[in-house]
Amino acid sequence: MPIFLALPYAAYAGAVFTVLSLLALLIVLLLPGLAARRGLVRIAARLFLFLVGMRVRVVNPEHLPAGPCVVVANHASYLDGVVMKAILPARFGFVIKREMNNVPLAGLLLRRIGAEFVDRGKGQRGARDARRVLKAASTGSSLVFFPEGTFSPQPGLLRFHAGAFVSAARANFPVAPVVIRGTRHALPPSRPLPSPGIIEVVHLPAITAVGLPPEEAVAELKNRSRAMILAGLGEPDLQ
Repeated sequence: MPIFLALPYAAYAGAVFTVLSLLALLIVLLLPGLAARRGLVRIAARLFLFLVGMRVRVVNPEHLPAGPCVVVANHASYLDGVVMKAILPARFGFVIKREMNNVPLAGLLLRRIGAEFVDRGKGQRGARDARRVLKAASTGSSLVFFPEGTFSPQPGLLRFHAGAFVSAARANFPVAPVVIRGTRHALPPSRPLPSPGIIEVVHLPAITAVGLPPEEAVAELKNRSRAMILAGLGEPDLQ
């Protein structure tokens, strides 16, 4: 997109995001019931993507398990969470890095829709966060993870952290791998100017590790899901 169009579009997209976020936060603060709050934010995410011309194409939605599961997806842009919120049912909660809890207004909104904040370190707080996520999974909550934990300025798939797969193995949930394409172009990590375009979300067949010992189950789920996402993504392996 030429710069003389990119700047007005970025201003428009930023204004749309700000207005919708504030309206969603206001309603979510007053709305009782977690399911209703999640449903409202889902509508806001869909409306934002529509208004800024980011068309989302969902491929193979039948692969998403109907019951409790753990969804894992590659992470390439700040848009990934918005896209996943827009396309997944309201029963899904998101597991997000703890730093987002301290972002004004965004942290409040995320708390109101039941997001789980985790410390990516291995200290006491990280262990406590991991136990809380495991408890959420054990009560039947479907969860969404970006197991890379962050994204790189260069295209490619980073190494996966084990948290998502520990939760799935302990709760005996299937892992549902997802490939997200197009968000890196729509909002690149290295450039604050967004662009309209097509975003594709591909659901891959869910996997299980039933019958394996816990440590082997975690490794199996992590390695298989990463290999599936890497193959479907078509970007370099940065591990």
